[in-house]
Amino acid sequence: MVKSFLQYIQYEKKYSSCTVFSYQNDINQFQNFLSENYSLPIEETQLKHIRNWIISLKNEDIESSSINRKLSALKSLFKHGLRNNFIKTNPCTKLQQLKTPKKLPLFFKESELETALDTKKNEQNTFAELRNNIILEILYQTGIRRAELINLKDSDFNFFSLTLRILGKGNKERIIPISKNLGEKTEGYINYKNQIFDSPYFILTDAGEKSYPNLIYRIVKNNMSEVSSLNKRSPHVIRHSFASGLLNNGAEISAVKELLGHANLAATQIYTHTSYEQLKKTYKQAHPRK
Repeated sequence: MVKSFLQYIQYEKKYSSCTVFSYQNDINQFQNFLSENYSLPIEETQLKHIRNWIISLKNEDIESSSINRKLSALKSLFKHGLRNNFIKTNPCTKLQQLKTPKKLPLFFKESELETALDTKKNEQNTFAELRNNIILEILYQTGIRRAELINLKDSDFNFFSLTLRILGKGNKERIIPISKNLGEKTEGYINYKNQIFDSPYFILTDAGEKSYPNLIYRIVKNNMSEVSSLNKRSPHVIRHSFASGLLNNGAEISAVKELLGHANLAATQIYTHTSYEQLKKTYKQAHPRK
């Protein structure tokens, strides 16, 4: 059942390799719990087994949000199992998500990102330095996800119309406009890259191979560590910064939703809360009768 499910989300649902890996990891963790405590195959899971697993995770001080992600993986697995006759009943039917406190997304200050990009302008003497700079530029100016950046190809850029084609979650395509400045930088990087390596992929390793998640994360973390004191300095924080920056400068939330590739408006609305919190902070600092 597990093998069938993983093939289903990878080849039919077109989930990213990162998502498939996360689902597999969560399911394996539950299978180990079942094996160690009940000596049961996953097809014989009952609701009480899942509830006991939740208790064990809570006892390990795993955050509710992380537990909910694991439960989502199980729900999807057993839904697939029921639909394809691997099981007769779905043990997750009455299972509810744990309550979690709402967390506002972290974001870098505009000045921090500008400093990081300006600092690197004069250090582009090697392919790696040029690549690292373009990674920051693309993430900040387009708000794309790390997985989307990894799968990006040179052919996805249209320098005539100044647009970028993105194949996002669920194999959904969206078109993002890019600035003339970014277009020129990107075209220059591609020309330089293609003189050294023969690959259709936009971001490559130092050896000319397709990039991978930890490489992108490490490049962002190392560069942003020089200018920001945030505990979390990841590509996704740059994505948050992109969205918050647009909304703070008057962009329509529906437009931001399309640029981010969100399936529904609710996922985008969290950035309006971030903008409001920033507005309150500015008010408290500036108002004479604070």
